[in-house]
Formats: sequence, structure tokens, C-alpha cells
Amino acid sequence: MIRRYSPGLWDELEGLACGLQWSIEDTVHEYSGFQQDWGESGCSSLASNGIYVRNYDYHPKTYEGRLLLVQPSGGFASLGFSGRGIGRLDGLNEKGLAVGFHFVNRLNPGKGLICTTIARILLDTCENTEEAIEVLQNLPHRHCFNYSLYDRSGKAAVVEASPRGVGIYHHTALSCTNHFQMNHMRRDNRRYLNDSEKRLDWLRSKQGTGLNMREALALFNHGDSPIFKRGYDSWAGTIHTCVFHTDTLQCLIGFGESSEGVFMDFSDWISGKPLRIKKIVGRFMTDQPFVFMEEKE
Repeated sequence: MIRRYSPGLWDELEGLACGLQWSIEDTVHEYSGFQQDWGESGCSSLASNGIYVRNYDYHPKTYEGRLLLVQPSGGFASLGFSGRGIGRLDGLNEKGLAVGFHFVNRLNPGKGLICTTIARILLDTCENTEEAIEVLQNLPHRHCFNYSLYDRSGKAAVVEASPRGVGIYHHTALSCTNHFQMNHMRRDNRRYLNDSEKRLDWLRSKQGTGLNMREALALFNHGDSPIFKRGYDSWAGTIHTCVFHTDTLQCLIGFGESSEGVFMDFSDWISGKPLRIKKIVGRFMTDQPFVFMEEKE
């Protein structure tokens, strides 16, 4: 299945097995993202006027703490936060496609791929929103997630995906949170939708405001924002904010609360210029530990 959708990912899994000195079976079981469980999370995104901005909301103990810039053989170069080793939590590729996912429900799972592996496949293999939609329509989904997509041409889409079907709506701008909106998909929603619906209404009110990258970061990352979440112990605290300009490939990354953001020019890196940033730091109002920090200590 992985060779069908992204052959280069299989090569990466074999390399990971070699590096870990594990069997390929154990490596696929732990890192391929096929039939893995995924806990509850938040996550909100907004895309308009060439800018895609997203908060990743989850629990610190699962966070890998790696922002990866890669040029895979046979795939598009991309920048994104790692999840489950080979997977991505969100990202931007060299063609100007931005991708993020938003948890909806993990009940009644099917045989299929989890969100992190799916996000990586989209970044590796898709040039634009339409190609990403086609992949999301065809591959099997383990759980219920929204996928927010935005490309260099300004085409935005949300793909509502579950093991039982897929729904698509698109426009020149998008707002996305954690519930399905299409009639035939709503049966897979959780019962409690108030928070997700409130965030969506607020995001829609901001769609036409013409934000620049720093304004978008502040809108999502400031501690007083209704989008920023501190529910770390309940698997719903904002860990990072990414702002991608899909035309220029400029990126602004915020880690923690009320971050000033770290600027990166992904197009410079693709052209061979060195990336001098080695670490991104941030402030969190939580006692929950980041496992990757404990391992380094």
C-alpha cells in the first residue's frame, strides 16, 4: 500500500529499520502509521490571500520536537513537523502546497492509514490542492479527520475523511476546526461540538481581513486568542503555530505561547543556502513534560 501511494516512504522505512537495527516488520508496526491509534486533539487553521496558518494542539508527551526540511528521492522537498517518525503533523512543500489535519473522531476505526502518514504522502507526491484531494479520496483512512489544503494558486479545500467516506468543500479561502460539516459526514462527529463550532465561527470572521504573516501568527499564537488552547493535560494544548506563504515559500514558526516566531525562507534552503537555525524555543503554561527534552537531558 505504501509503495502504491508513495514509494519513497518505503525506502525510508527500510533505512529506519537499518538504523534502529530492527526488523522491517517491527519498524512498519511502529512507524508506518497503518492501523495506529490516535488520541483526541484540537487544531485550527485559516487560509486566505496566499497565507496558511495552523495551530497544532495536542499533548506534550507525544511531541517529537523536530522540524524537518527534507528533499526525498522521488518526491517533493518539504518542511514540516515530524509525527510517528516518517509522518508529518503539518507542512509545506516546494510546489507551494500546505497541508494540515484536524482530529474529528477515533471511534469505529477502519483498516487504513493514520493522519501523520497521510500528511507525509500528500507533501511528497502532490503539486496542488486538486492532486491532494484525489489522493485523499482514494487511500484508506484509519480514523475520522479533516484535512485542510491550500496551494500556490490560492485554491483552498477541506477534505472530510473517515473510514466510511469522504466529503469535500473548497473555495478561495478556508477555515477548519474539528468537526464534519457535510450532511453525509456528520454521523461521524463527536457529540460535543461547541468548542469546535465556536472556533470555526471566529475563524470565518477573520477570513477576509488580509493578514500578513506576523499578524496571522499573533492571531493564532497569542495567549489571549480564542484559538490558542492551554488544555495540555486533556490532549488539547497549543504546541506550535506554523504560518506558510504558499507563493514565496516563506515560513514563520511559533513554538509555545505568544511567540515572536522564527522566520525561514524555504526556497533559499531548496536552492542550497544553509539553514543557520538550530533550535526553536518557547514558553508553555503547563507542568506536562516534553519527552524529547527529557531524553536529551
